[in-house]
Amino acid sequence: MNVVFLNDEKMAEANSEYVGHEGTTDVITFSYLDDMGSIFPGDIGLELFVCADVAERVGKRRKDSYFEREIALYIVHGILHAAGYDDLCPADRRKMRYHERRLLTELAKKYDLSESHIYKI
Repeated sequence: MNVVFLNDEKMAEANSEYVGHEGTTDVITFSYLDDMGSIFPGDIGLELFVCADVAERVGKRRKDSYFEREIALYIVHGILHAAGYDDLCPADRRKMRYHERRLLTELAKKYDLSESHIYKI
């Protein structure tokens, strides 16, 4: 898995180029796992583009969040997309949110999600 951290400008470019949407977004998932025969040892099977600027803004705005938690959420969200979960309709969105909360709770038991090793330049 490869995680690439982008700012708003670069994320908006990626969102337009790869997804066809305008503006920035929190995470874009590229899963190369559908054809396991085409993946060789050492190849990247999953790539996530994560927008640190969005995480910073949303983390400050939400009462129950902060930058590091948003980053963790976006990574979990991207992995769930790669696993086949979607959030386009309300029923699927509820299912995805349930798994996001469950996985973040499990991660928080083992790791301090408030401790960041991501530094802004």
